[in-house]
Order: sequence, then structure tokens, then C-alpha cells
Amino acid sequence: MKITARFFILFFCACGIGLSTASLRSHYAASATDYCDINQMFNCDLVNRSTFSEIFGVPVALIGLTGYAILFAATMKRNRALANLRLYMSSAGLVFALYLAYIEAHVLRTWCLLCIGSLIAIAGITLLSAVEVSRSRMTHLA
Repeated sequence: MKITARFFILFFCACGIGLSTASLRSHYAASATDYCDINQMFNCDLVNRSTFSEIFGVPVALIGLTGYAILFAATMKRNRALANLRLYMSSAGLVFALYLAYIEAHVLRTWCLLCIGSLIAIAGITLLSAVEVSRSRMTHLA
């Protein structure tokens, strides 16, 4: 079996779905989560329940979950237009994740391990999508 960039994109999407689901649970949980409330430097509960955890009343984790699901669906079918869409969507997601990382570092001054994992997942999706789109364009030009 040949492992392709597409396989890893699907893997990162699945990881993102899992991480976003856990973040969403943390967002709505009434008590602290044992696995993510470590200390003042790493506290997912503080991040996932802060004023920055929602946009117009919609949890950021739900936005992430929806985005990863769309990226997963766009990866399932081989299609140049969907590959381009995946690159644009993941790039926007990466910019948003970097903004949230800035908030964690400079405003909240605490990190969410789930969010760091999600940042890694969206960075992987973006990088691999860029490689796929670039290869597609090179093949098309040749």
C-alpha cells in the first residue's frame, strides 16, 4: 500500500475532529478535565471557557470541528477544485489557529494542549495540501 499525502491529510483531519470534539466537551463541561487542567501554564479549561472561546456565541471548538469535517470530506474525493478549496480553507484555519495561539500566549498566558494539537493538525493539512496542489499544477503544466 502506497501511503500518500492524501492519507496524512485524512489522518490530520481525523485528529482535528477528535481534538475539536474534546475541546467542545471541555467548553461545556461543568467541572475540570483531569487530562488538560495541569497547571497555570497548561490549562485547557481556562482557554476553552474564556471569552475568546466563542465567536458570536458559537464555540470556537465547534467551528474547528465543522471545518475539519469539511476538510475531511473535501479530501475523500480526488478533485482539483476540492484540493484548491482544501488549501484555501486550511490556510484560513491556520491563520485563525495562529491568532488563537497568540491569544493563549499573550492574553490568557496559558496554553491548551488540545489547541496546540489542533494547530499542529491544521498546519499539517495546510502544508500537505499546498504540496498536493503544487504537484497537481506541475503535472498539469508538464
